Amino acid sequence: MKLRLDLLEHLRPEDVMEEVLANNHRYKPEPLFSKTGTGSLLSASTEERASEVQRSTELIKKAMERSKQSGQSSSKES
Repeated sequence: MKLRLDLLEHLRPEDVMEEVLANNHRYKPEPLFSKTGTGSLLSASTEERASEVQRSTELIKKAMERSKQSGQSSSKES
C-alpha cells in the first residue's frame, strides 16, 4: 500500500480491516504458529498486485475527501 503519511490521520479502522481481509488468503501459518507466532505470506499474482494498487488509490481518494470535509487541507493536494 502506498498511502501518503499526511493522510494517515484520516484512516478509519474499517479501511485497515478491508486491506487486511483482502490479503488474508495469502497468509499461511507455520505448523507451530501458536508457539512461535510466525508464518509466511505467499507471493501475489499480477492480478492481485493490480487490485492492490486500485485499492490503494481508492483509499487515498477517500482519505483526501475526509481531509477536505474536516476542513484540513493537505500539503500535497493536486
